[in-house]
Amino acid sequence: MSDVRVIIQRDSEREERVVTTGTTAAELFAGERSIIAARVAGELKDLSCQVQDGETVEGVEISSEDGLNILRHSTAHVMAQAVQELFPEAKLGIGPPVRDGFYYDFDVEKPFTPEDLKAIEKKMQEIQKRGQRFSRRVVTDEAAREELADEPYKLELIGLKGSASHDDGADVEVGAGELTIYDNLDAKTGELCWKDLCRGPHLPTTRNIPAFKLMRNAAAYWRGSEKNPMLQRIYGTAWPSKDELKAYLEFLAEAEKRDHRKLGSELDLFSIPEQIGSGLAVFHPKGGIVRRVMEDYSRRRHEEEGYEFVYTPHATKGKLFETSGHLDWYADGMYPPMQLDEGVDYYLKPMNCPMHNLIFDARGRSYRELPLRLFEFGTVYRYEKSGVVHGLTRARGFTQDDAHIYCTREQMSEELDKTLTFVLNLLRDYGLTDFYLELSTKDPEKFVGSDEAWEEATETLRQVAEKQGLPLVPDPGGAAFYGPKISVQAKDAIGRTWQMSTIQLDFNLPERFDLEYTAADGSKTRPVMIHRALFGSIERFFAVLLEHYAGAFPAWLAPVQAVGIPIGDAHVDHLEKFADAARKQGLRVEVDSSSDRMQKKIRNAQKQKVPFMVIAGDEDMANGAVSFRYRDGSQENGIPVDEAIAKIAKVVEERAQV
Repeated sequence: MSDVRVIIQRDSEREERVVTTGTTAAELFAGERSIIAARVAGELKDLSCQVQDGETVEGVEISSEDGLNILRHSTAHVMAQAVQELFPEAKLGIGPPVRDGFYYDFDVEKPFTPEDLKAIEKKMQEIQKRGQRFSRRVVTDEAAREELADEPYKLELIGLKGSASHDDGADVEVGAGELTIYDNLDAKTGELCWKDLCRGPHLPTTRNIPAFKLMRNAAAYWRGSEKNPMLQRIYGTAWPSKDELKAYLEFLAEAEKRDHRKLGSELDLFSIPEQIGSGLAVFHPKGGIVRRVMEDYSRRRHEEEGYEFVYTPHATKGKLFETSGHLDWYADGMYPPMQLDEGVDYYLKPMNCPMHNLIFDARGRSYRELPLRLFEFGTVYRYEKSGVVHGLTRARGFTQDDAHIYCTREQMSEELDKTLTFVLNLLRDYGLTDFYLELSTKDPEKFVGSDEAWEEATETLRQVAEKQGLPLVPDPGGAAFYGPKISVQAKDAIGRTWQMSTIQLDFNLPERFDLEYTAADGSKTRPVMIHRALFGSIERFFAVLLEHYAGAFPAWLAPVQAVGIPIGDAHVDHLEKFADAARKQGLRVEVDSSSDRMQKKIRNAQKQKVPFMVIAGDEDMANGAVSFRYRDGSQENGIPVDEAIAKIAKVVEERAQV
């Protein structure tokens, strides 16, 4: 047998090794149990693949991003096998890995029950212990159709070969240039146990699945389209160790306690009435206070930074979105048109930027006016698919704190730098401090403008981002159609990452709207446009803060900053006077004069997560004082009334947490 030379890549180290023809990637990493696949010549492959002369081979650790995806997709196959062993009539949909887990869609007569999920998980454990081998084989289209004749959804996917979408998960099955089927083979006899259309790669055997759990089931349209049949989707999770699975389940339990939808109901902040529609929220009085405080503080800070406030309507003629390009590139995300004025199409606006361009263009502009910073709390409407609508974090109607900055080419870098610094500092004021930045670049299939303009805009944003000294992560193809963007990614109190502010540099919309200003030499010049949303949407930011603080807002944001709790009826008047004095200083103070016992009142205030409980008894009343009880149960007694009000006011002024 002839020899072949391969290069084994380990981080920055490269090792050249001579092996015999037919050597597999598994043999190169023999004894390294954490290696579950290989990247060969840049392509992910099963460990069973044979390496060729001159190839660079890199082991894929199970705990890496690629390794986790392979683990989870392999577990999805085991789940699908278990379902078809228990429910032979089930037809297979798609089963991709997703963040922290996987899912698989099935066409079954009746929805799965919790008892069904327990049975499926038990069957999966049996399959896992059998150590079935995942074995890849290439098939022709005709052979695949013959083998999968009883799987109508797989037959549809075969027709998508090479053009499958990542958005609906189809690319995990037919995303490569050739069709492959993965057989699950008996570890001892090699007999076929189950098979699935899949591009792979997979784990070597089912024994390489260390820990998994099924989470829930839900209804889902085939390939995400409401025009297609409704399938049953089972979600699961899989991890490289039982300890990591346990930690993840504990994290989920904590996240569930913080779920903004649950807290929104418990704290009487907002609701999403069925009568209004999915993704369209109403804010209750207490939620309205939090939102107003958020907006008022943002307005004040924007005024300090030289922004000017504008207002635009909720609907417009379709011609405006033809000019902007939204009807070419974004129509699927817009509500259908309304026909008015003898057949003219009107649309609810999904973006504020086209209208801001009209404000800029309403009269002649001089270079002396630039940079011109236009700001609006503008409500927009996007027709999100029902499967992705989620409380306030993914809504169909929401209000953006939207700004558009028009500047000269020479002002561009400085303005971007000032904008990003302003954005980060304002987010810190709301209590978020752990950030990284993401640079989204051109989608080669979905963009307007020249390559040169995109390259200049992208490089400018890169330099601005790097000046902040924060980690910068690439997001290839993630830009909007009109320009690249920086997005601020913020971690919350339990380590989840949320996309917050976005800053987009745009040379294209000024061109499409023929925007001009008069330069110093009298010539007409095209401005540069910067799109900037700080919260992203007020509703989503509200939800993020609600979950970050687990409902226990710092006093400056809390709907009720202090509640007076009298020990007896005789002390109510003393606390009412305290509350009146506090309100005159702009504080939000209530007195619980109900007939409940004092301990019940304290529990009620704790449930409502009020920062200060102000308690008064005989001694407090005699001394013109009150006592503080805090959220954690600690207490501070005998504080003079004026001093107590000043203390609450100071905590509010400093935006401190108590």
